[in-house]
Amino acid sequence: MNTPQEFAPLLAGLRRLQAQGFAGGGALATLTRTQGSTFRRAGARMLVCGDGQIVRGLSGGCPERDIVARAQGVIASGRAEIVRYNREHGLDVMVEMGCGGELEVLIEPLSRDEDLHFVDAVADCLASRRDGFLATAYTRDGLCLSPRPQRLVWCGGVASSNLDDPALTEAVLAQGGSAGSAPLVQSVDTARGGYEVLIERLRPPHALLLVGVTAGAVALARFARTLGWLVTMVDHQQDGAAPEDLPPGSGFLRAMPATLLQALGPRQYDSAVVMTHNLERDIDYLRELATLPLAYLGAIGSRSRAAKLHAGTGLLPPRLRAPAGLDLGSETPEEIALAIAAEILAAHSGRAGGVLSALDGPIH
Repeated sequence: MNTPQEFAPLLAGLRRLQAQGFAGGGALATLTRTQGSTFRRAGARMLVCGDGQIVRGLSGGCPERDIVARAQGVIASGRAEIVRYNREHGLDVMVEMGCGGELEVLIEPLSRDEDLHFVDAVADCLASRRDGFLATAYTRDGLCLSPRPQRLVWCGGVASSNLDDPALTEAVLAQGGSAGSAPLVQSVDTARGGYEVLIERLRPPHALLLVGVTAGAVALARFARTLGWLVTMVDHQQDGAAPEDLPPGSGFLRAMPATLLQALGPRQYDSAVVMTHNLERDIDYLRELATLPLAYLGAIGSRSRAAKLHAGTGLLPPRLRAPAGLDLGSETPEEIALAIAAEILAAHSGRAGGVLSALDGPIH
């Protein structure tokens, strides 16, 4: 599936199309396979509306223009098709793209409510922050399923499915449960034929906890919301109104270190950054947060302050990232927010945060 931050605008576009009674029609383009260097990975999606409106994107430059043109044809025909850009198909387009990669794209028509049966299930799974997967069966015996692909959404159980082959359903449930984090096309053979099924892990939006309501914290909250992350801000002060400059959609609560975990409740967080600008208070908050299964725990400050935080908590890098952030030469609250968000993203992706031009490996 598109990254969680991209799913929200895609969902909004699908809802608009549905609210308009599918006037003019629409098409959903899904990147099913990639090879070599490509702009996006399998699972990325783009909505093309009959009026020419586009939501999100699959590739840079001319392949996307060609995909949009083909999507208009799918809207007109009402039948799904598979488009391949490789050495056997669409070579001119790939040469123009200049990255040397190969793409396979499923384009399906959207003209009725049933075409969006899986969307609510995906949205509910992401909102509940539970593990799940989306399976899209799109070929049988080498031919595109027509007029539309078939899908199953699993989130603690089958949340939605229109797979019409019981043997396929059984195989998808078995393979989907053991699927890794990267989208993958699986081959499934049943008495009805051989299917190709794109299986994608459903990942909830990144949840960031910011302790301390300061200019830097607010700047980081704004940046995180732009990335589509869920943000909750914690203020140690027990009275007064919530700050007016909190970015829309941010959560806000009041809690001292001793009451923090109780105030957070059962909700899970991926990352936390402490920035109250009070050394002893920061240490107390960090001790409480260290008990949570966070992928990233950071605190701002100078080198000398960071040394005191490490000593006071007993937490060393990479468990506690202090000073938080990548080395970007940041000074302003906005620049510091960028540096911290970049380090969080790198940690969450299992990357070191190095310079791409100095690396030989793949970008994605």
